[in-house]
Order: sequence, then C-alpha cells, then structure tokens
Amino acid sequence: MTQPLPMAGTPANVNLAGLAKNDYRGNPSTLCQGCGHNSISNQIISALYEMNIQPDSVAKFSGIGCSSKSPTYFLNRSFGFNGLHGRMPSVATGALFADAGMQAIGVSGDGDSASIGMGQFKHIVRRNVDMVYIVENNGVYGLTKGQFSATAEVGLELKKQGINQYMPIDICMEAIASNATFVARSFAGDPKQVKELIKAAIAHKGIAVLDIISPCVTFNNQENAYHSYTWGKDHEAPLHELSYIPARDEIMIEDIEPGGELDVELHDGSTIRIKKLERDYNPTRRWEALKMLEESQRENLLVTGLIYVEPQKPSFTDTYKLVDTPLNRLTEADLRPGPETMARVNALMF
Repeated sequence: MTQPLPMAGTPANVNLAGLAKNDYRGNPSTLCQGCGHNSISNQIISALYEMNIQPDSVAKFSGIGCSSKSPTYFLNRSFGFNGLHGRMPSVATGALFADAGMQAIGVSGDGDSASIGMGQFKHIVRRNVDMVYIVENNGVYGLTKGQFSATAEVGLELKKQGINQYMPIDICMEAIASNATFVARSFAGDPKQVKELIKAAIAHKGIAVLDIISPCVTFNNQENAYHSYTWGKDHEAPLHELSYIPARDEIMIEDIEPGGELDVELHDGSTIRIKKLERDYNPTRRWEALKMLEESQRENLLVTGLIYVEPQKPSFTDTYKLVDTPLNRLTEADLRPGPETMARVNALMF
C-alpha cells in the first residue's frame, strides 16, 4: 500500500498520514479483562498507525464468536461487516472482488474458522485472496459457555465438558496444505512479535494467515478452592441466568531469542512451551514447514514466527486482473469495449 508523504509541520504525536494513534482506535472492549484478543486489537492499531495507513482504506470482516467482536475495538473510521458463523470468507471475497483497492483485515476464531467455517477458510486460502486473516485461537467456544473447539488439545479437561478425546486441528498446517502464501503463528502475550507479524502480513500480496494463540481467561479455569469463583459457580442454585467474570491479568511473556524456548503458565495452572523459530529457518520451503509443524506438535511445542511465505504466486486480484477502481464506480465508457476490440470479436465470429 502506498505510503503518504510527510506533511509540512507534522506534530510529533501524529504519523506520516497526519493521524494520531487515537484515530485508529475503536469502541471500548466488552471482552473479559485480561483477554488476549484485546492485546491483538491493540497491536493491529499500532501496526496500522506505524505503517501510516489511512483507516478509511481498510475494510474489516468477521464472523461469530468472541474473536469476531474484535473489529469493533479498532478502526472506528473504517468500513466493517460482521457475517454469519463461519461465513466471513465469502463476504470478504465478494467485497474485495468489488473493490480490490481496499486493505482487508479479517478477524476470526478457532470455532469460526476451524469448525463450521473450515470449508470457507480452505477456499479463501487456495484463492489467495488479498487480505490479512487473523485467527484468535483459544481452543474454546467462549460465547456459548466454553465447549471444546476443534483446536483444543487432546486430553484438555474443562469443568462442564469433560475431557477432549480428539486430536486438534492445526490452523497453520491447514493453511499450508491449502497453498497459503503467508503463514505465521504467535502468542497474544508477545505483543512485539504479534505487531511485527501483522505488519509483514499487511505488506504481503495475497492471503496472510496469522494463527495467534490467545488463552481464554474464563473457561480454561480449573480452580477448585472453596472460595474461588469456579467452585462457587459449580455449587450455586441461581434463580436467574446471571454471569460474573472476575478480572484477570493478561498473560505477558519476556522477549525470547530466536531458537529459544519458554514455559508459560496459563490461567488454569497448565503450561505451554513456546519456541521461537531460529534465525536460519527458511520459511520458503513448504514441506520443511509442514515437517517442522509436525515435529513441534509431537514435542508439545508452540512454535511462533513466520512459518511459510510464497511471495511469487499470483494473488486473487492478479488472477482476475481487477482494477483499483471499485466496480460500482466504473463508468459506461470504462466498461464499453473499444472499436479495435469489437473488430477482433467480429472477425472471430464471422
């Protein structure tokens, strides 16, 4: 996307587009305090601000779920569409076909994309549609009281769902298998990496899939102390359907050196091990990327960083030779074939 030229006398607190960071914010979040989804929204705001992108040149898309509420919390000055559960890719594809000049950011979740929306996810990836596709991945259905999602790890125990018996779907593996041209993974508690990956995704021509692990502060909660919120809710007899979500501190981690590993304790006391890709890792080798993901899954490692990229593949816009002008703004003169074209058509027909 073209960067605007510096404005004369630009104040220090605005970017090259002449906008302050507040111009990229959205409404106050209604998600649980400490939810990693809010941190991701903040990094989207920072990335767009630092890249000097005009908010009204961005189109936001989402489906259904906690994650799909996120576009409300960034870019109040942008167009947005909140679609049906799992159907965000269809809406985004249609919108970008109509106006290929927009910078598209889609925010989905593990339920929205890896369950009911898996088919649509695979097709928007294989078409290499020009957009940033963020999956805020927490392994549960937060809006419907915490059922397992398709990305929940085998053996995970939730208080009202029992023990998950199924192997998880790996978003990055599915994206690479569907011929994605940009695939990355990060952790919501590593804001520096999240922001840089979002910047790289925005700069990429084609589909950019970001699988961002964002632990749920509410439903991955296995505390059993008698004075805990969990024990109290499990033993009460409510007169009405009421919910109270206690405030939690968002999980943040220290900076990890390339190739380094770090154990991170989640809100429920469980631990995940994060590993950053080595500096010499080559993200352009597709089968090496799949091999690395398979090995990390066997070793219970959450590998983060740019996993795969293929910059040479034609994007959706290139394939259909779409013009920058939105289709509904093309005039009759733009659409009518010229005399030379009509002459060639007539020569072929007669």
